[in-house]
Amino acid sequence: MNDLISSEPEMFTFFERTPDLVCIAGKDGFFKRVNPAVIDTLGYSEAELYAHPIEFFIHPEDRELTGQKRTDLLSGKALLNFQNRYVTKQGNTIWLAWTSIYFPDKEVVFAIAKDITEKKQIEKQLEEKYAKFKSLATHFKSSIEEDRKFLAVELHEELAQLASVVKLDLEDIYSREPELSVSSKSKIEHALAASQLLISTMRRISFSISPHMLDDLGLNETLKWHCNEFSILNGIPCLFESAYDEESLTREIKMDFFRICQEALSNVMYHAQAGTVKISITEAAGHIGLIIIDDGKGFDKEKIKQDPGLIRMRERAASVNAALVIDSEVGKGTSIAVYLPKT
Repeated sequence: MNDLISSEPEMFTFFERTPDLVCIAGKDGFFKRVNPAVIDTLGYSEAELYAHPIEFFIHPEDRELTGQKRTDLLSGKALLNFQNRYVTKQGNTIWLAWTSIYFPDKEVVFAIAKDITEKKQIEKQLEEKYAKFKSLATHFKSSIEEDRKFLAVELHEELAQLASVVKLDLEDIYSREPELSVSSKSKIEHALAASQLLISTMRRISFSISPHMLDDLGLNETLKWHCNEFSILNGIPCLFESAYDEESLTREIKMDFFRICQEALSNVMYHAQAGTVKISITEAAGHIGLIIIDDGKGFDKEKIKQDPGLIRMRERAASVNAALVIDSEVGKGTSIAVYLPKT
């Protein structure tokens, strides 16, 4: 290979002048020849580069993986765009992307690398910004849920309890005062019915604001109860099925799954004109899927892309790195699926 480069003027010119790092390495793991770009990038002299095995210049954390790729290369598998880190003589870490070919008849590796350090630094900055914004989004979402939880407790534990006391007092008056007029008894009966309705409504709103059952009984039981309540209140049969490991989900994900179901059922209640609804959570090889299907009137997806409910569901799914897939046609019902990667 050295003879080929020396004997071909065009090859020699490319080898010497290309800004890419070009080298020839032996089967023994040492550099046999390097172009000026290798010397300039790593900061070592030509003699220093030839004196040490190539592994010496590789970042310690990347040596094992690079060794595995080198074994594959020597067995005949070409190396394409393999990225690893090297450490310069000045101690700086650089990223290189390699394309290498092994020539078994000459027992040498011909390799070309591009310096992608700047690209990797930009990627790292973007990842850090993404992590920061994701952390802020999670914080705000958690804060909102805590506020909802507080409001739900106030509704359920304070206002509903006060309404219960009023109801008990009315019942006591009704049973202890035999001389009440018919008109008074009628008003008390009406007040008793209204107070019971008020208590039930506050408890339902409390659950809608923050499902306390989620922490106590888990996602499955919460969704079963929610489906049952939906069926009773709207006269639309709602079936819930599950076949997955609930313990694999964090509280945040359970809450997001519940909120997506809540949003989907709200859309069914107000818009779908459905006869039945089915909610299922299943587990596949690479993901856990939440699917809500109704047999309602459906809709044209292109016309309601900016629907607030759909936007909220997309944002919920995106916040936990899940994919939201909506399938609907006019007259053919709607399917809303959330696919959460297990990782």
